[in-house]
Amino acid sequence: MDAYAALLPRPVKARPTSGFFQLTPDIPVTLSGSGTTHAMVGSFLAELLRPYDNAIPVNTTGSTEVVITDSEGDPGTYTLRVTPERLEIRAGDSEGVAGALTTVRQLLPDSIWRRAAAPPAEGWRAPCGVVEDRPAYGWRGAMLDVVRHFFPKRTVLRYVDLLAAHRFNRLHLHLTDDQGWRVQSLRHPELHTTGSWRPSTRLGPDGPDDGTPYGGYYTLDDLAEIASYARLRGITVVPEINVPGHTSALRAAAPGLGRPGEPQAVLDTVWAGGTSIAPTAATEDYLHDVLEEIIEATGAPYVHLGGDECSMDWWSEDPEVAAAMAAAGCTEPQQMHGHFLRSLGRFLAERGVRMIVWDEGHLTGGVLDDSIVMAWRGEEASARAAATHDLVRSPLFPTYFNFDQSDLEEERRSEGGPITLEDVAAFTPAPDSWSPEQRDRVIGGQFQIWTEWVPSERHLDYLAFPRACALAEVLWSGAVDDMAEFRARLGRHLRRLDAMGVDYRPLDGPLPWQSGGTGVWRRSSPGRIKETRAWLESISGRP
Repeated sequence: MDAYAALLPRPVKARPTSGFFQLTPDIPVTLSGSGTTHAMVGSFLAELLRPYDNAIPVNTTGSTEVVITDSEGDPGTYTLRVTPERLEIRAGDSEGVAGALTTVRQLLPDSIWRRAAAPPAEGWRAPCGVVEDRPAYGWRGAMLDVVRHFFPKRTVLRYVDLLAAHRFNRLHLHLTDDQGWRVQSLRHPELHTTGSWRPSTRLGPDGPDDGTPYGGYYTLDDLAEIASYARLRGITVVPEINVPGHTSALRAAAPGLGRPGEPQAVLDTVWAGGTSIAPTAATEDYLHDVLEEIIEATGAPYVHLGGDECSMDWWSEDPEVAAAMAAAGCTEPQQMHGHFLRSLGRFLAERGVRMIVWDEGHLTGGVLDDSIVMAWRGEEASARAAATHDLVRSPLFPTYFNFDQSDLEEERRSEGGPITLEDVAAFTPAPDSWSPEQRDRVIGGQFQIWTEWVPSERHLDYLAFPRACALAEVLWSGAVDDMAEFRARLGRHLRRLDAMGVDYRPLDGPLPWQSGGTGVWRRSSPGRIKETRAWLESISGRP
């Protein structure tokens, strides 16, 4: 398989020609475009040529050998031409440049994916050819839950690299939930001093609590670094502050925001839900401070406000909340849920930030005209959201990668399943059965990894890859048209993951240290994905 046939995701057009282009440390470079593009290219070349320890000269005029210029086209579009004399990239934006650079890297030997690759003395050789490429969907994302189990900054930065290697362009960070608050606040330091740790964690899905304090959080500088690092790789960080439900950690840090007289604590279980804060003006003011800090740190054009699995039963009974409902003209808690989210959304909009919610928020009216909906509860919820709003497809089946990957007995126990590589490859973000208007509102999709049962980076690798490779193909190319051909390219691509040190699940089943064994992680029963999908559809009309 030649290098152009082995690209993953598959480009729109890729054609090899004869010869090689020699990439050496003294090669002249010409750049146009934004400062982000310049930094992106400089970082890429410095990484490839670091072992030479030579400076990269940048030309502004005259003949050159590496040329990167602006061109017209949709976001992410690029053209790559490689001849023996020149490597030329034309891209419409920095995201297109990032995609082109990823393609260049895939054309080089697999060892280029190592952190300290040793190039031959004559430099790296890129085979000549032409690639014309553009993404099928503008939103190609991954959601990482860093609450239930915390992943340090170094893991998140590594995850950015893995996503960029597959031309994903969104990293959705789930930063707050019942089991922890994972971001610093200078205005409300109790959030990270109290809300970031819990007294224990359950060992396995059925085991006892371990009795060991557990926690961690990102400073605002950490978050800024992650966002900046991601931008240089064509990825936008999307922070999520989940409200008004999933708020045990928030209420533990600020008890006055919760139900009066109810004990407030960061939960030490592996799953929770059915909690909420008071949807009052005081709560909004508190969250305004937090959201403003996060926006300033990340420069995020999107902020996810959650809105899912919220217990609202007590709102009508509480005098303060009841008064707030009356003032807002709300007669039912569900109306107040929508009003609360819309109010926070307007605060974001005033700062040029677009609000995102899970599909429960859409159902209660907690959206603005330009809000984005992530529908996780099946096809009915997705179709309903796409009738009125831009939609990021994120249904449990087949985008919840915290679920089992097969029905093999040795598969490590997960939350359900199976969701196989073939299931992901068959995913259709914009179903043919939808109306043209609904299909047009599908802006992309993403996979989710909820980490109640994901205690380590190695297990994160095992769950994400190679299923993420299949979703990358779907979101970039529009579909996996030929599964046999895709598996052939994937087999070749896994050598790149080997070079990057990714603990992916092999195609023929888990390795011994990836399996459940006979301990708390052993698989106890076959998967029940059909029943899970039916249950999701049955609740998709509930707020």
